[in-house]
Amino acid sequence: MEVKSTSKYVRLSPKKARDVAREIQGLPVSSALDILNFTPKKAAQLIGKTLKTAIADAENNFSLDTNTLVIKEAVIGAAPLLRRYKPRAKGSAGPIIRRNSHISITLVGSEPEKKKKPARKKAAAAKEETPAAEEA
Repeated sequence: MEVKSTSKYVRLSPKKARDVAREIQGLPVSSALDILNFTPKKAAQLIGKTLKTAIADAENNFSLDTNTLVIKEAVIGAAPLLRRYKPRAKGSAGPIIRRNSHISITLVGSEPEKKKKPARKKAAAAKEETPAAEEA
């Protein structure tokens, strides 16, 4: 079962956030949270919020065990830019581009396996019925 959580229009450059996202991909949820708690970057805090949301969704909406969850992918996409202009020399203007991000985290959890009863083979069943029919 896959659980996906997204934070949109986060005021952070995607390039800065991707460094933190690469560190947690493929890790179990508990160790990923530990890494994010001790990473001194703004991206770690924002990715941690999204990860906690995904964990809560998996637990409450899909009844998955949080101990078995693994981060399948952590994707940081580019959001629309904020464009500003700053006055420069000789009456010109210099652009200021403020980048935004979309943070998307996908978790994978193992569902409880259903126990199957061993199927009885037809050939074995036919042999058992034959002697009983001859005796009667």
